[in-house]
Amino acid sequence: MRTAITSAAMLLFTSCVANAESGLASYYHGIGRSGEMTCAHRRRPFGSMITVSYQGKSIRCRVNDRGPFIRGRIIDVSTTAARALGIMQLGVAHVVIE
Repeated sequence: MRTAITSAAMLLFTSCVANAESGLASYYHGIGRSGEMTCAHRRRPFGSMITVSYQGKSIRCRVNDRGPFIRGRIIDVSTTAARALGIMQLGVAHVVIE
């Protein structure tokens, strides 16, 4: 029984880690409703929710655009999301997304 629980826990952990990415994020004037936390990602499906974390702050944003189109960046977040994360002054920051 204990082996089955351990195996199930490892499978869950592995699937969560497989979906996590880390890299550079920037912000843009998103195409969502005013004040909505949205983002642009190259591969995640439109409408999916992504958790973006930066220095202990985490937000949830909805994928509603494709991008970023600058090499080395993994996500563009809306200005509302950038304010919530505290990356407005930086312009580009290293984040973790899941």
